[in-house]
Amino acid sequence: MGKGFAIRQGVNPTQGDLILISDADMSTPIEEFEKLNAKLKKGYDIIIGSRGLPESNIVVKQPWWRQGMGKIFNKLVKLVFFEELNDTQCGFKLFKGNSARNIFAHAKVNRFAYDVEIIQIARKSGYAIKEVPIKWINSSDSRVSAIKDSLQMIKDIIKIRLRRL
Repeated sequence: MGKGFAIRQGVNPTQGDLILISDADMSTPIEEFEKLNAKLKKGYDIIIGSRGLPESNIVVKQPWWRQGMGKIFNKLVKLVFFEELNDTQCGFKLFKGNSARNIFAHAKVNRFAYDVEIIQIARKSGYAIKEVPIKWINSSDSRVSAIKDSLQMIKDIIKIRLRRL
């Protein structure tokens, strides 16, 4: 069904105070949790790990074509949704437990654009969101298809926009 579907299935039954979403390839080392948790304790509901901030530490970069895809998608997302965010697609996010459960209960996107949808739901629901620079190491094991997944992500953000979340 896709990444968004799988993450919803993992988040919805949780009961914890914190929910960390981390990509399976561990591109962001788990030690970065402490950085996100420190910000969460300052009153935010969601902390988004970001590769797109000047302070981000990109140890191993993605191939040029993946960087290009990411930049184009980020520009589209900034234009349509979140001018203030630099990297919605980083797979390292920390939520207050109740916030995550409320957000994911309303999510519908099953594939990679789920990040845009959950941030849009959070924003419309009044949750406090903070983007934080992280350490990131590209994994060559990525399963994103340059053509198929890119087209699906564009379709999904159009659907999210039309739903006027």
